[in-house]
Amino acid sequence: MSLYDDAVLVLKGYEDQDELRQTYLDHLAAHPDGMWKACADGHITASALVVDAEHGRVLLTLHKKLRMWLQMGGHCEPEDVSLAAAALREATEESGVEGLRLLPGGPVRLDRHLTPCAWHLDVQYAALAPAGALEQISDESLDLRWFAYDEVAGVADESVVRLLEATRARL
Repeated sequence: MSLYDDAVLVLKGYEDQDELRQTYLDHLAAHPDGMWKACADGHITASALVVDAEHGRVLLTLHKKLRMWLQMGGHCEPEDVSLAAAALREATEESGVEGLRLLPGGPVRLDRHLTPCAWHLDVQYAALAPAGALEQISDESLDLRWFAYDEVAGVADESVVRLLEATRARL
């Protein structure tokens, strides 16, 4: 199965945010290249909010280009076999944490936002870090930091806060 086909199946199975979910499906129907950064009209991206083993903190990255505290994530790559795999790859690359595992149940949220390259139609997952996880800053980040749940609204935008709320409801 192609990544495109996986994305369609994941989105069809996602049972929340009906209008936004349909926007994603319509985008893919209109753009066979809608999974890739090269699609100037926007593209599907995958991200994951990393939660510590005790379920009390999240790891956020200070994005180098956007200069905002965000969850780990980004563009899909040709080697990604699924959206979940893309989210897990991005989370592992950007956090440096080995042994992350996605929460079961598929995506936690969808979030569409304009970036310098194009519209990102982000499919957002949540990942649990193993006990004692050690983070390591990647080239795409200015900083990495663990934040207690109640600190997130003070450093991140509403999309990250909504992702945290949805993740906590899933835990």
